[in-house]
Amino acid sequence: MTDGLSANRSGGIAEPDARSVHATSLQRARGRASALVGPVRRGDAEPTAIRRLHQAGCLKLRFPRLPGGACEAVVINTSGGLTGGDHLDLALCVEPRGVLTVTTQACERIYRSRGDAADMNVSLVVGPGATLSYLPQETILFDGGRLSRSLDVEARADSRFLLVESVVLGRTAMGETVREGEIRDRWRVRRDGRLVFADHLRLAGALGERMTEGAVLDGAASWSTILHQGPGADELVPRLREILGDHGGASLVDGLLVARLVAADGYALRQRLMPALALLAQAPLPRVWSL
Repeated sequence: MTDGLSANRSGGIAEPDARSVHATSLQRARGRASALVGPVRRGDAEPTAIRRLHQAGCLKLRFPRLPGGACEAVVINTSGGLTGGDHLDLALCVEPRGVLTVTTQACERIYRSRGDAADMNVSLVVGPGATLSYLPQETILFDGGRLSRSLDVEARADSRFLLVESVVLGRTAMGETVREGEIRDRWRVRRDGRLVFADHLRLAGALGERMTEGAVLDGAASWSTILHQGPGADELVPRLREILGDHGGASLVDGLLVARLVAADGYALRQRLMPALALLAQAPLPRVWSL
């Protein structure tokens, strides 16, 4: 038979020929989505609306209708999770004076890989006087998962933005542990073309052992990085530190509010992360965070 399967003596189907299995490439998830949003004149109001939208493969953008005409984009990965060799690209641009909140339908799941990493690339542009809140729900890394993720932001000095990325190593409530895996997380933020924030994290190998080290996670199994630019950011630092408690910290660096938070599990992380984001956004979190 030409597909590498052969009939056995009882008339059934035998195991696949090993040579044909290795010669066949496995199916991979591919997704790309991009959107340009900006203010439109509607009577006395100027709500933000979609100007251009493109989506392909497993990555989709949905814009729910919200009270007051607020513009919110919900990112959906229809593949149901990522594994080695999968690739997602997301690009969003907010025109001058536009206001956009971005979130995800659910936590992204990174499943066991056979070797390659799953790639996620996010590109954000925030125009003059524009506001962007990029608030994806947590990324869950399962045992053996591998993820390479990048976040590139081009913003203007008079723009406002709030960015967060969170990682949870397994679901402790389900009895899951992460013994081995890899995560690479790269951030680059430019203000008026000048690099003002660069961060690169790589954890690899025996994560179950590494996470117990004091200089790594000190026994925690989840963490968040938060970055905020906006008027009055310096006044928010003391209140944010109070919310984060002993397992987090916040500083103001070159006009950017930078915060880190670690927690024992995903539930404990959310208990502090949600009020922290609500404080910085000065608005309730997207509804999907409570579903």
